Amino acid sequence: MLDNDLAELYGVETKYLKQAVKRNIDIFPVHFMFELTKEENESLRSQFVTSKKGRGGTRYLPMVFTEHGILQLSHVLRSKRAKLMSVRITEVFIKMRKILTDNLNVKLEIDEIKKILSNHGKNIELVFNYLDELTDKKENEKPRTQIGYKKDRK
Repeated sequence: MLDNDLAELYGVETKYLKQAVKRNIDIFPVHFMFELTKEENESLRSQFVTSKKGRGGTRYLPMVFTEHGILQLSHVLRSKRAKLMSVRITEVFIKMRKILTDNLNVKLEIDEIKKILSNHGKNIELVFNYLDELTDKKENEKPRTQIGYKKDRK
């Protein structure tokens, strides 16, 4: 989540959230929190059509927090609201992970069904090819010479 979104949820200004993080940067490793690059920020800015630099926009690159970074924020901000929001946001991450896992399982099952149906299609095509071959043999059948006991011997 972005720093400004978390600041809004925690009921603090973004600059205070950033200050608290910078004062405690040792408990925010890269897999908990990172800053966007200029390119990522510009891409984000163009997606959300945010204000341009110098016209009320942010001067610093946004910080991005993972689920674990959000938990660390509750230790840094120490307000009751921050702790409550950290729990709520973590619950949302847990639900999202479950939904993604369930969707992945469904996708894997669909892929398996597609493979089976593809094989059935190939098998059906093979059966029709054999039927065509048999039909061709019946149409072009040559008379066989009879062997064994013959009735009409003179």
